[in-house]
Amino acid sequence: MSRIVPPPGPARILALAQLTNSIGDGAFYATSALFFTRVVGLSAAQVGVALTLAWAMGMLAGVPLGHVADRWGPRRTAVALAVVTAAALSAFLVVRAYPLFILVACLYTCCQAGLTSARQALLAGLVPAESRTTVRAHLQSTSNAGLAVGAGLGGLALSFDAPPAYLAVFAVDAIAFLLAAVVLRRLPEVPPAPVAAGKTRRLAVLRDRPYALITFLNAIMYLNMPLLSLGLPLWIVQHTDAPKPVAAALLVVNMLSVVVFQVRVARQVTDLPGAAKVTGRAGWIFLAACLVYAASGAHLGAWAAVAILVAAAVIQVFGEMMQGAAAWELGFSLAPADKQGQYQGFFGMGPQIARMLGPVLMTTLLLEWGTAGWLTLGALFLAAGLAMAPAVRLAQRTRHPVPAS
Repeated sequence: MSRIVPPPGPARILALAQLTNSIGDGAFYATSALFFTRVVGLSAAQVGVALTLAWAMGMLAGVPLGHVADRWGPRRTAVALAVVTAAALSAFLVVRAYPLFILVACLYTCCQAGLTSARQALLAGLVPAESRTTVRAHLQSTSNAGLAVGAGLGGLALSFDAPPAYLAVFAVDAIAFLLAAVVLRRLPEVPPAPVAAGKTRRLAVLRDRPYALITFLNAIMYLNMPLLSLGLPLWIVQHTDAPKPVAAALLVVNMLSVVVFQVRVARQVTDLPGAAKVTGRAGWIFLAACLVYAASGAHLGAWAAVAILVAAAVIQVFGEMMQGAAAWELGFSLAPADKQGQYQGFFGMGPQIARMLGPVLMTTLLLEWGTAGWLTLGALFLAAGLAMAPAVRLAQRTRHPVPAS
């Protein structure tokens, strides 16, 4: 149990808030597509356009809202954004006009991005530097456990497949964010960073080119997320002999593995050089996973395909856990102490960029190119992983002085 639950204190309170959030998020992810089409009455194309625009807006909002957290205090900012997120989810219950739906969706995604930035800044301010990666690993395990519970609630609503069930899920999601706000209020506030007299604070992270390079490389590594959630299910259906439900089973394997092993894997990351080295290892592991995934398309029969896919998924999840632990160390340690909010907001763009580019890359590489696409994707992972070490060395040379604010 100690692998999942962090030690008492701020870390455990952060984990409780994360658990509450992720239960709501899991239910949202499981049911949102059908809720928007069957209850709100939108077409699939309308939902796609609205959510693409909304998540793009959310990606852009992470840095300025992180800056707000630096100036106003991350706890107060996180509490406020959790409450507004609950309000946005409540609005989904009644909004039916398409323009209003887009506005509410943008509000929801912007608050989600800002909430992530504020919580990361809160963690950085309340947890000693040497413990941040381990605590972040605990939070990741907690998050996956909550997502699994939430997805189960969403699956229950899907089994009823009726508007009241979907409405109930969104109401539960809104309540979950209100509860998270209450939990976050139990934390002490991190004092806002002082503003130097006679100076106007600007977003220093936008001028930190080494940090931007590391964020970009990290975004490439995060392509393992759309690989699992989008590319792999399509590959299984169109290029293998495995039954369709195997895609869902592989997601379960991934989530449970993170819950059980993430904290243990994170222990190998203790400093910046170690994080860079682990990212390189993750690149090799992702390459190996891609090679094994490619072999599943050899049409050797259903059982052989399932065995190959499970083996590849196990390889991938350990690469994912290594990459995640390294990314947390890089994101925290290279950010100035008084600008953690805006830096975490910027670093958080990495997985969002991966989510935006993932659908095009996965459908092109895996469905159209087949085995050659798997090889290309694996080479991309490896190149990004190996490039991290020189990028980190460059960033370390430029940490002092920090760009003027």
